[in-house]
Amino acid sequence: MSRYRHEWKHEISLSDRIALRQRLGAVAEPDGHARDGRYFIRSLYFDNLADKALREKLDGVDRREKFRVRYYDGDASLIRLEKKSKQNGLSGKVSAPLTAEEARALAAGGWDWMPGSGRELVVELYSKIKSQGLRPRTIVDYTREAFVYAPGNVRVTLDYDIRTGLRCTDFLDMDCVTVPAGDAPAILEVKWDAYLPAVIRDAVQLPGRRASAFSKYAACRIYG
Repeated sequence: MSRYRHEWKHEISLSDRIALRQRLGAVAEPDGHARDGRYFIRSLYFDNLADKALREKLDGVDRREKFRVRYYDGDASLIRLEKKSKQNGLSGKVSAPLTAEEARALAAGGWDWMPGSGRELVVELYSKIKSQGLRPRTIVDYTREAFVYAPGNVRVTLDYDIRTGLRCTDFLDMDCVTVPAGDAPAILEVKWDAYLPAVIRDAVQLPGRRASAFSKYAACRIYG
């Protein structure tokens, strides 16, 4: 079952990112999975021919979901299928592991293995591939810097260099051509459980910035 959390997103500039990195480094811990403070993320998002996930995001539908496959720093030994959900302004995520072979099959339209996988989320995606026509739609690449703060289970991320695949869905092919996603800004994301500690709230304050509904997936769909 998905556990729902609070989430803020803000579009930020390069100078904002530098200032936030310094502030957060003074009060929070860097993500233990990062190398030299950052890591590379590649995701493959699913949608149907009617662009259901995209349209629900752009229309601000309160209850919505999207599926993606994701891995980090080009390491195909740890691939996750994820479903992100929105409900009543809160965000949730559930995930299941995939092998490289399963991920390649999924990206290429080979789905026969999914019903017998023994993983609930994989079976759910299979049912929506069949019932909703979900298909691999676009690759989304970006660099992330992440910080964690134990009280409140807070996670703060700085995402930038957002790129999109040119109709390439073979997301395990690191030679797949990607291009900058238009004028996509850097994104500050803050996620927490029941409360956001004041020390983090103060650290992420940016004068003149408002919470944003920016979507990396939507930004990357400008190319198809």
